[in-house]
Amino acid sequence: MADLIVHGGKPLTGNITPSGNKNAVLPILCASLLSSGPVELSNIPAITDIEKLIAFFRQIGSQVDWNREDGTMRLDHSNLGASFDADDLPQGMRSSVLLFAPLLVRFKKLQLDSNPKGCALGIRELDPHLEILAKLGASVTHNGSLSISIEDRFLGADHWADYMSVTTTETFVMAAALASGDSTLTNAASEPHVQDLCRFLQSMGAKVSGIGTSVLKVSGIESLDSASARISSDHHEVATFLALGAITGGEVKVLNSTPQHFALIGRSFSKLGVELRHEGDTAICPANQSFRIQQPFTSNLLPKIEAAPWPYFPVDLLPLMIALATKADGVMQFWNKVYEGGFSWLPELTKFGAHAVMSDPHRIIVFGNRPMRPASVEPPYIIRAAVALYMMAASIEGNSVVRKADPIRRAHPYFAENLCKLGADIEWGE
Repeated sequence: MADLIVHGGKPLTGNITPSGNKNAVLPILCASLLSSGPVELSNIPAITDIEKLIAFFRQIGSQVDWNREDGTMRLDHSNLGASFDADDLPQGMRSSVLLFAPLLVRFKKLQLDSNPKGCALGIRELDPHLEILAKLGASVTHNGSLSISIEDRFLGADHWADYMSVTTTETFVMAAALASGDSTLTNAASEPHVQDLCRFLQSMGAKVSGIGTSVLKVSGIESLDSASARISSDHHEVATFLALGAITGGEVKVLNSTPQHFALIGRSFSKLGVELRHEGDTAICPANQSFRIQQPFTSNLLPKIEAAPWPYFPVDLLPLMIALATKADGVMQFWNKVYEGGFSWLPELTKFGAHAVMSDPHRIIVFGNRPMRPASVEPPYIIRAAVALYMMAASIEGNSVVRKADPIRRAHPYFAENLCKLGADIEWGE
């Protein structure tokens, strides 16, 4: 685990291009297993989760040609073996569960002894995935180990999910794409990366409708063809660069942005006194923002930012808003409606001098504009918590350390290198 050494107090200024969306590329790579021919992808981010996934593909017989320098990849799964060892499934990444449906299509059976894990955001259950697979005709048994199998193909079915789960929705659409018959998922997730996966499946010939809504309909077909796709820019990384510009007082312009996804995100920034603007597909955070929390008309209520499944404010971006709130005049409540462990990093935030109170596992109150000081902090294994702690360090004059900051690399390739281009004084330590 490497540390981030931060020499803070320097405004970040300049132009930056975001990476491809991690949350889109991982399910798209898994979905490539469904293709009967080669798949070509571009704008692939060089992140550790992709390294793990590609290593697994090669172990089961896939041919993968990845040009990291230009971000292109060609995958050919036409020569897979007759079976595989489930112990080789990628470890330490929650998205391993997205392999279940494609592997069942390919191998007809999965035997698992362990539960794939990702970051430390609380309980991440497998039950919704198993429920979807069983509803679409899979046999699921659990007796010491987990066994999942299908006879020949998945079978079309309708399902109403308990809640809007991104990875469960992605499991559904991958299984239903090659099922026998029609399938409908009600209460489907609609995040930009879910939409990207659905459109990628369409490019292979899948019949998917309702993309971007809470009801997805899929008419299963016999096979999926070769395809090529460009991974869209990561709206999380776009927001991260803009937040870094804001908290350090610089002007940051993010090229190849996704303005179509920023109406609510931008309004949440403005609740903290940070005004963003878009010029074409360039997102801009002007220098020297005011950082004053907007007061609601209903004066007996605290101003708040609520995070929940899309089209709510994205829960993954909540830590960035919390960091910004520590600089703002006023009091702000934050509500994480998804993860019960989403605020586990709060004690590390307070080491900088921030004043924040946890109301319950899902809500905190931040009292802004308190005196800040450099600190050595250690985030849990949560990507955006590590980024938020870096934001704090970058905004405070003096030397700080974000210990064991490797989770950042799961989403932000060349994190330190990109920020140095904007004027940051940052380096990876041992």
